[in-house]
Amino acid sequence: MKSIKLDTLTKNIFSGLLAIAMITGSISCAKKTVAAKETTFTPAMPEEKGQLEVKRDANSNYVIQINISDLDPVKTMRPSKEAYVVWMVTDTKATKNLGQIEGANAWLSKKNKASFEAVTEFKPTKIFITAENDATIQKPGTQVVWATKSF
Repeated sequence: MKSIKLDTLTKNIFSGLLAIAMITGSISCAKKTVAAKETTFTPAMPEEKGQLEVKRDANSNYVIQINISDLDPVKTMRPSKEAYVVWMVTDTKATKNLGQIEGANAWLSKKNKASFEAVTEFKPTKIFITAENDATIQKPGTQVVWATKSF
């Protein structure tokens, strides 16, 4: 009889520890969403036309997702540019090129929507988009079309 009670006690302790681990894991992987009120805008990106979500994945990387609507094709910018480039400022104050918004001239469909996703090991503290002549550029230019405040 004692071994049965010990097995039940062991199962209960194990179940409790498993529940705590699951709760802790879900809290640590919680999404951090940057609201539109924390962003700044330009004529190329009117207010509430861009949404940013930053979250952690199972490998502790940061997943950065941007959804954009009504962004003018990059070639119509004055002066004309070749690509919209997404940048990140890290917690060490380094600025990283995350990539370009693919099809910046072609993605304007009926709904004028585009999305961007990148995964990085670096912790972002600010995200912004510039219009550039070269998508592989290593330092951002001055033509910022959308930016978040520091978070």
